[in-house]
Amino acid sequence: MNFIETPIKDLIVIEPKVWKDERGYFFESFNQKTFAQAGINLEFVQDNQSFSQKGTLRGLHAQANPFAQGKLVRVIQGKVLDVAVDIRKNSPTYGQYHAVELSADNFKMFWVPPGFLHGFVTLEDQTIFAYKVTGFYDKDSEIGVLWNDPDLNIDWKIKPEEAILSEKDKQLQNFKDLKAFF
Repeated sequence: MNFIETPIKDLIVIEPKVWKDERGYFFESFNQKTFAQAGINLEFVQDNQSFSQKGTLRGLHAQANPFAQGKLVRVIQGKVLDVAVDIRKNSPTYGQYHAVELSADNFKMFWVPPGFLHGFVTLEDQTIFAYKVTGFYDKDSEIGVLWNDPDLNIDWKIKPEEAILSEKDKQLQNFKDLKAFF
């Protein structure tokens, strides 16, 4: 596996080694020893999966301490633009985001540690998005920021009117109103 640092400390893009032949392909999506050697030495406690049509935007979400989650995300089918926003108050990149395209074709994964908002938009119909998390879901610890917050100015690669949002995500707060949880 190739672990690629991003401009924001601790966010890592992971490119697995993929073996392809006439039958299809094989790759390791997780290996505890390999990840630990790359500095990602956390226990994953839950796997989640979503299925979405093109334009579905989920986010920006996180869980506050003590229920913060790290996420190892990837796409099984389709394509997404995946976004992480640094919400670690003392970080030099606080309020900055990094985006990466994840797809069934490029096999890339994205490590989003605790201390980041996370969201994605599907760029193809019938996208299957999967992720491992380091903490269990706790409804009372949910935090979030509007996907189109003007201070974050995220380029989601879609027109705003194309975004398909949940009612909950339409009601999230602005970034400037987010309490410092990290």
